[in-house]
Amino acid sequence: MWGSRLRVIRNERCELPLERAAKLAGWHGSKLSRTERGLRPVSIQDFATLVTAWGLPAKERDAILTELATGASSGWWDRPIPGVPEDVGTLAGYEAEAVELVAVAVAVVPGLLHTYETAVAAMAANGLTRRDIELGWIARLRRQQILGKVDFSVYVTEAALRTHWGGKDAHHAQLAHLLRCMEIGTAGIRVIPHQQTGALLLHTWHWMRFRHTPPVVYVELATGATYIHEADHYTAILDRLDQVALPKDGSRTLIRRLMEGG
Repeated sequence: MWGSRLRVIRNERCELPLERAAKLAGWHGSKLSRTERGLRPVSIQDFATLVTAWGLPAKERDAILTELATGASSGWWDRPIPGVPEDVGTLAGYEAEAVELVAVAVAVVPGLLHTYETAVAAMAANGLTRRDIELGWIARLRRQQILGKVDFSVYVTEAALRTHWGGKDAHHAQLAHLLRCMEIGTAGIRVIPHQQTGALLLHTWHWMRFRHTPPVVYVELATGATYIHEADHYTAILDRLDQVALPKDGSRTLIRRLMEGG
């Protein structure tokens, strides 16, 4: 998240191209690029070094550093779980800083709403070993601690809801969990019906809005993930999904019907 804020300061406040900004701070351009994209950690000291080298006014710089220091309490993502991919911790760090999350799920419900059985079945289908599945579930549980602390919305395809990940009983339990999340307000869930043609969805992704920086999109891939910092295209897709998805009441009715075998 700090990387995204650095990128905004470099582009909008200091008006520096990446290579020039890196040279001023004595960094390689590739290092700064990875930092801004959230692919390497950045300390307050790094942040201070960069914005000072870029000539950010001292008053503005000190205010930002004070704010970062105040909110710099370490989370579990700063102490990675051995065996869990680094990008999982990076995602959790972004989620912890976000004020709004929107998950768009194509093949399976979002990980933040998984039950254990659904998570195990989905990770097994992706070829993970039993050990990696258990480690992945631990990380997923820790990510789920954000629920109730952030505005979280979900668009999930009807096909994902109809798929019996883990078998019939696991499917029933997963649908019941979704209804509970809707009832207690931890997630606003809307179903994307089979027949819609208003929004083309090719993969699962996660749109995140922050207090001081533009939205960032996390895109899940078969072999990892990527972060997109130019999120306008995905923001426009959300606008289209808002038009084609069932309303919350209609989504709740469909989920109940699926639980009953409909």
